[in-house]
Amino acid sequence: MTRLVPMSSVDAAWLGMEDPTNLMMVTGVLALDGKVDVKRVRTLFDKRLAPFGRFHQRVVRPRTRAGMLHWQDDPRFDIDNHVSHIALPEPGGDAALRELVSELMSTPLDMTKPLWHIHLVDGYGGGSVVLARIHHSIADGIALVRVMLSLLDPSPTSKTSRKRSEHQNNRGPFDWLPAALDRGVGVAQLLLDNPGRAAEGVYRLGRLVLLPPDQQTAFKGELGRRKRAAWSKPVPLDDFKAIGRAFGATVNDVLVATATGALRRYLEARGEPTGGVSIRASVPVNLRPLDEAHKLGNSFGLVFLTLPVGTVDPVKRLRSIKKEMDELKRSPEALVAYAVLNLMGFAPVEVERLGLRFFGSKATAVLTNVPGPREPLYLAGRRLNHVMFWVPQSGHLGLGISILSYAGGVMLGVATDEGLVSDPERIVDGFEKEFKSLRQKANV
Repeated sequence: MTRLVPMSSVDAAWLGMEDPTNLMMVTGVLALDGKVDVKRVRTLFDKRLAPFGRFHQRVVRPRTRAGMLHWQDDPRFDIDNHVSHIALPEPGGDAALRELVSELMSTPLDMTKPLWHIHLVDGYGGGSVVLARIHHSIADGIALVRVMLSLLDPSPTSKTSRKRSEHQNNRGPFDWLPAALDRGVGVAQLLLDNPGRAAEGVYRLGRLVLLPPDQQTAFKGELGRRKRAAWSKPVPLDDFKAIGRAFGATVNDVLVATATGALRRYLEARGEPTGGVSIRASVPVNLRPLDEAHKLGNSFGLVFLTLPVGTVDPVKRLRSIKKEMDELKRSPEALVAYAVLNLMGFAPVEVERLGLRFFGSKATAVLTNVPGPREPLYLAGRRLNHVMFWVPQSGHLGLGISILSYAGGVMLGVATDEGLVSDPERIVDGFEKEFKSLRQKANV
């Protein structure tokens, strides 16, 4: 028998969020500038994912309701079960790729095997696409960026093989306990050691509990099983920096304000009222030290950010978002939410689902911004032209907004429930128009 490694409570919480209408997968697309041989890709993934033990482990569920979830090395692991080779129907292009991403985003992973799958896709503009699906219980966005970097090279001539490195999953069967306790209790201890911070933490917890349900819009409602995906073309990161300097805001402030304007434009195009409308986004906040970015698992909290969709002036919208973002950065709300996730991971399934629905009612969207590599990189000898990802919408939310920077460009990804928003590409169009409007206001 292969040994069992207990799953952390936070990772268990993300696994418990899995639902047919809301699959807890991170979906990513890496578009390459040429065609790649599938055998080379299988070899590369097999060797370079080996140091990350989770990619060779399956989930073992307890026999009793009170038992713990575990990770277990899959004795029958075969890379061929995790890398498939397919082609887009003629003539290929963005529309065909959007259909494929949407289809796979709506398809659950095989829970009897390690929770990830790669599709090597031919027929996209003369090049190949690596379409990856990874379950959120394996890792959060920051950790998955680290995994992605391990697959990529700084030049097209780098060799495929790499030495196997030590990984946290190679420890003894009970070595997880101190670290898990540090994560679970450390948040509370951090607040207790600082009375002022503790009082603020209590206030923030109360704020989360008493926060009224979010406003009803086209983005919120009962979910189905079909999802839709769309993404923008890369927009120069330097332009967002210049807009930020013009208005004394960060790049993140500008990106969020631009996405908010895109949502406004979409609602207006559907003939829905936008006056006075504000919706909330659940925003992940990284709590992982930078020197631990290579470790898998989930280490982030959540904050609820108000998106002033009803504000007409894009500059006023930007300043409103900057003000609230600055306040949230100074608050321990992300730490409080992380502690709540820890507790939910220990709770019975019925209690966890009630908690998810309760907190899911407080927001309309999940919004995340992950910084990627600054320089062009290569996979299997081919240049990576662009990369995009979509996060799962926990808490039965129907809208996901993902922002990723790579090689001097920024892309927006939108994931929606098909029954609520069947045309997310119109939100993407609004993002590009809002960017041009803000750039004009800033005289950039």
